[in-house]
Amino acid sequence: SLQVECNKRYAFSADETLKIIQSLYEKKLTTYPRVDTTYLSDDIYPKVPAILKGIAPAYETLVPTLLESAKLPKSKKVFDNSKVTDHHAIIPTGVKPAGMDANEAKVYDMVARRFIAAFYPDCKIATTSVLGEAGEVEFKANGKVILSPGWRVVFEDKLPDEKNDKEEEKTLPDFQEGEEGPHEASLAEKWTSPPKPYTEATLLRAMETAGKNVEDEVLREAMKENGIGRPSTRASIIETLLKRDYIRKERKNLIATDTGIQLIQTIQQDLLKSAELTGQWEKKLRDIEKGEYKSQAFMQDLKHMVSEVVFAVKNDKTGELCPLCRQGRLIRGKQSYGCSRWKEGCSYRAPF
Repeated sequence: SLQVECNKRYAFSADETLKIIQSLYEKKLTTYPRVDTTYLSDDIYPKVPAILKGIAPAYETLVPTLLESAKLPKSKKVFDNSKVTDHHAIIPTGVKPAGMDANEAKVYDMVARRFIAAFYPDCKIATTSVLGEAGEVEFKANGKVILSPGWRVVFEDKLPDEKNDKEEEKTLPDFQEGEEGPHEASLAEKWTSPPKPYTEATLLRAMETAGKNVEDEVLREAMKENGIGRPSTRASIIETLLKRDYIRKERKNLIATDTGIQLIQTIQQDLLKSAELTGQWEKKLRDIEKGEYKSQAFMQDLKHMVSEVVFAVKNDKTGELCPLCRQGRLIRGKQSYGCSRWKEGCSYRAPF
């Protein structure tokens, strides 16, 4: 999403990005900003040449090539009426870009380049796998070579250096089948490290998939139906957490505060902290909006869930005196209650 990319590249917060893209919309430079899709409707296709012509002066090395072509490509990955509801993806309006401050220019450039790239050819890549053997141990190396950059030329000077470096590392030299040669082995000692703290970019991505780490674009798109919030509301969710002092910013990282940690520890019911459950609720609410799910059924599900949670809270024995040893306190395990003095030998167990 635009918010994710702006945070990665320029460290803009989700709320900042939303305000900037709203300003660009009010200046009639980009289309409606509060959208939930990355697709365009078919009725936009005939307007594309005029839009490209309008922004051509700002992209002299990229747009003329497209305008010279007899017919612009129309990919299903870009134009799909079934993926568009009230509004299509954010694109330039075709008004000559002017009157922007530095941050607005950065965001506008991202929107414009993404739009331009949609009409460039595919990037062609040759993938190579090499099987080798050292002693009696088999090895496999995978690499790729870009045969034709296609749409990538639109972002040539915009890709982060570290991303380019990673891709260069995947390029393999030419090998001949059966060739042999000396090989010097090296052993690197490494330690496992804890997961990195969330940034706004990675948290927004996690919210899209209800906490599941999904890198595949197609799968992520399918899972967005079960995400937390919408592109237009996720920024306000993060801002609310910051204002209530549940999280704080340390450079680009988002760190849970003591207040936030205590809140989560206070909520004993895992169900109430489930990102996946929230995602399922969002999906059902959207289905109700489309007329594909009954609101009465949704309310019945909620009542049933609330009844179960209330029953569990009322019957929670955590902290009570252990009836077996009369010294320890009951603690909640994964499947049953146990005694806090289990290390001292108390064997008390009781199912939930």
